[in-house]
Amino acid sequence: MPRSGFNTTLRKSLRPVHRTIASLLPLPARRRYLYLAGHGRLPRLNDPRLFTEKINWRIVHDRRPELAWTCDKLAMKDYAIGLHRETGLEVPETLWAGDDLGAVLGRTFDRPWVLKPNHRSGLVRFGAASEAVDADMVESTRTWLQDDQSVLLGEWAYSQARRLHLIEEDLAAGEPLDDYKFFVFGGKVVLIQVDRGRFTSGHARTFYTVDWQPAPVADIMPIGEQAPPPEDLDAMVHAAETLGRPYDFMRVDLYSTRGKVWLGELTPYPAGGTIQYHPREFDLYLGEQWALPPLGAVPGRGRHGT
Repeated sequence: MPRSGFNTTLRKSLRPVHRTIASLLPLPARRRYLYLAGHGRLPRLNDPRLFTEKINWRIVHDRRPELAWTCDKLAMKDYAIGLHRETGLEVPETLWAGDDLGAVLGRTFDRPWVLKPNHRSGLVRFGAASEAVDADMVESTRTWLQDDQSVLLGEWAYSQARRLHLIEEDLAAGEPLDDYKFFVFGGKVVLIQVDRGRFTSGHARTFYTVDWQPAPVADIMPIGEQAPPPEDLDAMVHAAETLGRPYDFMRVDLYSTRGKVWLGELTPYPAGGTIQYHPREFDLYLGEQWALPPLGAVPGRGRHGT
């Protein structure tokens, strides 16, 4: 479904300058500004009802220790490994991690690999088996550890993650895997988002209920074709619910390949709550699944206000 003309125009006009403007604002005002850029209207942060509003409430207020490590990719792996007996979930092997990619300049690996920052999202470089880390890759990723998305976006858990480069095995071996994203509320999967062709020009997205019925919803991505459920859907749901169990909400991203279920990552702030769901009633439906903690139960409130 198309986004509103006003919203699209607003985003295009803000793109060159909104990061600078937002960075000058106190966190609550900054999040309202970024929400306005994405939705064309202001959020209700004092009385959030929509799912996207509640994500922003979490960004502004929630500093609970159990969230602190959830944007640290190496910590996510440790968490999943600790629950392997219960979930059967596999974790991609870490081939190298460190704060100076130049330390592995010229190094090759015995399998396809992917390079990403440990403390940020959306940045990746892929390498084929036996392909070396070269000088161009070292130079092009030099700023990865300098930029901290928590500074602009206020997404606190990213500020707690270790600033490291991470090289791990590439499960897709050069071919994009379907990326299954489970929206877990209070330990129960409510929605499954499937991204096909990520990091390609053919990236498309579909949504399903937990019993794999198509959900009549879309966001900013092109809508993908309906697909049959993965053979191990039940195992994936079980793993997602186990990993998400300690949280009022957590998105758990998984892959299905080589006959096993694999960890992708945990996502406490999907898209920062800045993208629209169509119809808007679906945003409200997801918001109704999320029981936020009482404001007095979350540390950090006094530093940020409302």
